[in-house]
Amino acid sequence: MSVTSSLTSATLCGNLKSIAPVQGIRCHAMQVETREPFTAGKKFQLSDVIEGRQFDREMLSAIFDVAREMEKLEKSSFQSEILKGYLMATLFYEPSTRTRLSFESAMKRLGGEVLTIENAREFSGAARKAAATANIHVINAGDGPGEHPTQALLDIYTIQSEIGKLYGISVALVGDLANGRTVRSLAYLLAKFKDVKNYFASPEIVKMKRERLGERLDFYEEARGKYIVDKALLGVMQKNAVIMHPLPRLDEITADVDADPRAAYFRQAKNGLFIRMALLKLLLVGW
Repeated sequence: MSVTSSLTSATLCGNLKSIAPVQGIRCHAMQVETREPFTAGKKFQLSDVIEGRQFDREMLSAIFDVAREMEKLEKSSFQSEILKGYLMATLFYEPSTRTRLSFESAMKRLGGEVLTIENAREFSGAARKAAATANIHVINAGDGPGEHPTQALLDIYTIQSEIGKLYGISVALVGDLANGRTVRSLAYLLAKFKDVKNYFASPEIVKMKRERLGERLDFYEEARGKYIVDKALLGVMQKNAVIMHPLPRLDEITADVDADPRAAYFRQAKNGLFIRMALLKLLLVGW
């Protein structure tokens, strides 16, 4: 489908059995803002995943229930064919190996097929615009400086898995806050739970991702090293603290932190597989 050629960091899912060759682009209008609320005892219909704000607590709980089913499925080593006959196309503007492979692994573990396109044209807001015109499901897999809803979902899932609750907690969000799509989506979801205290910490020079700075590497050098989690910091952290990171890391977490049981970022990355398997199942075949 040529409509996908101008998208960036969006994952499009369609049924192989329903795709036929077409000339040009055929667009279908779709309402994406208004969604029927999910209530207890009623299964919701998931059409697209565009932003963190589209989910309420009940929807999150339901998605996490399916994610736990996917976790059991993955641990059983059973090759599922739930999504046999379905095709997922992934389109990324920036290198995003971890996110791309997580989506591809999730699709293949459920029996689906994958088509990957890298270096797609940069198009901020692409996922929302695609969802408004395409007649297939769209997942925002990280939209420039916008949002990264699937990362936020797996982050919330990880917090719940690690400490057993999502209320009455304190969360420090550290790094490139002004431009960080992962932080933006996570903050939206955390705000849905009671008595959550968010602390935001960022250096004055916030453009911390080196490949986005071009020739202004002086910005990068000034920002790096402002906040580092190392073994010395572990000594003053609470025993029940949880250290998370969307990965890949640079020098903000030293390697000697990895062995600490509070370091949850590798478990967090694995949870991304379960969340994305759950989303693909709910999008394509429902409950």
